[in-house]
Amino acid sequence: MSPDADRSQTQAPHHLSPTHALDVDPLLDDPGTRIIVCCGSGGVGKTTTAAALGLRAAERGRKVVVLTIDPARRLAQSMGIDSLDNTPRRVKGIDDSASGELHAMMLDMKRTFDEIVEAHADPERAAAILGNPFYQSLSAGFAGTQEYMAMEKLGQLRARDEWDLIVVDTPPSRSALDFLDAPKRLGSFLDGKLIRVLLAPAKVGGRAGMKFLNVGMSMMTGALGKLLGGQLLKDVQTFVAAMDSMFGGFRTRADATYKLLQAPGTAFLVVAAPERDALREAAYFVERLAAEDMPLAGLVLNRVHGSGAARLSAERALAAAENLDESRIVDQEGGKAGLRNSPDTSGSSESPASEATEEGSPATLDTAAANPTDRLTAGLLRLHADRMHLLSREQRTRDRFATLHPEVAVAEVAALPGDVHDITGLRDIGDRLAAGRPELPSSETSDT
Repeated sequence: MSPDADRSQTQAPHHLSPTHALDVDPLLDDPGTRIIVCCGSGGVGKTTTAAALGLRAAERGRKVVVLTIDPARRLAQSMGIDSLDNTPRRVKGIDDSASGELHAMMLDMKRTFDEIVEAHADPERAAAILGNPFYQSLSAGFAGTQEYMAMEKLGQLRARDEWDLIVVDTPPSRSALDFLDAPKRLGSFLDGKLIRVLLAPAKVGGRAGMKFLNVGMSMMTGALGKLLGGQLLKDVQTFVAAMDSMFGGFRTRADATYKLLQAPGTAFLVVAAPERDALREAAYFVERLAAEDMPLAGLVLNRVHGSGAARLSAERALAAAENLDESRIVDQEGGKAGLRNSPDTSGSSESPASEATEEGSPATLDTAAANPTDRLTAGLLRLHADRMHLLSREQRTRDRFATLHPEVAVAEVAALPGDVHDITGLRDIGDRLAAGRPELPSSETSDT
C-alpha cells in the first residue's frame, strides 16, 4: 500500500489534523480554571455547549454553576428544572459519585440591575430610581444592558467564591463581539458628555448654577425636549440626579470584570458551526480575543456532518444513479415500442394493453415501478452525493479557518438527529466534546 493510500485511510478527509484537537477534560479538571466563557454568533449551539461542559465538569468532581442568557429556556428543560431565574438552582439527576455539583441560572437583566441599585443606594434613593420611568426603560432593554448585566452577574458569582467553576453562555447578540463591547459602551454612556451636562446644574450652586441653567441648559433642554419630549427629559434628569453617586461604580465594576476575563483562571471557547458566516464571525472573535490579551482555549465546532461511506465520492454516486435511470428508461421505451408495433394488435377492437390490464399483467404497469430496488438505490445514491457535497463545503470552510488561525485547537461535535432535551443528551454532547471528533455515521440536528 502506498503512503498516500495509507494516509487517506488513517485520516478521513473531513477531520482536522489531530495536532489541532482541543482536549476538553484537562481544561475542566484543572482547579486553576475558574471561568469558561462560551461565545460566538447566534444559533451555533452555545447554550447546549455551556450546559454540556458544566455537566461534564460536575460529574468529574467540580462544583459548577452555569449562567445562561437563553430566552427560550431550553437549558432549564434539558436539566429537568421547571424554570430558571436570577438565583442558581441545584440540578438533580447528575452522577455525583465524584462529589461534584451542578447549579444553573438564567440571567434576569432587570432584576440584576435592580440588585445593583439596591446594593449601592440608600433605601429612599433606591426607591426613587426603581420607580423612575427612564430607569425602567433602561433596565429592561437599553442597548448593551443585557451584555453589561451578564458581566455584572459574572463578577458577583466570582466574588462569592462559592463555585469551583462558572460556565457562561453569552447573550444571543447580533454580533459575538457585543459581549466585549457593550459594557464599555454602556459605561461610556453613563460617563458621557450628556450625563455630565444633565448633572451639571445639580453640581453647581448659587447664582453660577442658575446662570448655567438659564444659558446653557435652556438651549440643551429645549433641543432635547423637542426630540424626546418634555416629560421624558424630566425623567432622564431625575434619573441622572438619583444615580449620580453610582455612575463611577458602574465603570469600576465593568473594568474589574474585564480584567477578570483577562485573568489566567478564565478560558474562552469560541463556538461555531461549519458554515461560512459562523466561522467568519469566529475568526473575528479569535482575533479580538488575541488583541485584548484574553485567554482562548480553542474552538468548538458544532453540527459537523459525516458519512459512513466517505470513500464513495459524489461523482461516482451520481454516475451510478444515472446508469440505473438510463437502463430503466431504455426498458420503458422498448416495451412501449413493442406494444405499438405488435402485429397482434391490428384489426383488434380491444388492445392487448387493455386485456393485460384486466388480467393484472405487469406489462401495463409503469416500468419505473417495475424495479423498485433500482429506483430506491438511485435515490439513495443521490442522497449520498448531496451529503458528500455538504461534507466538501464544510471541509473547505474549516480549512479556510485553519489556514487563518492554525494555532487554534478545535473540538468537533457531530450533528445529532434531534434537539437535546435531557441530562442524557447533554452527557452525550459532553462525551463528544471530550472526544474532539465526530462519531460516524452522523446525521443532521437542530441547534439548541
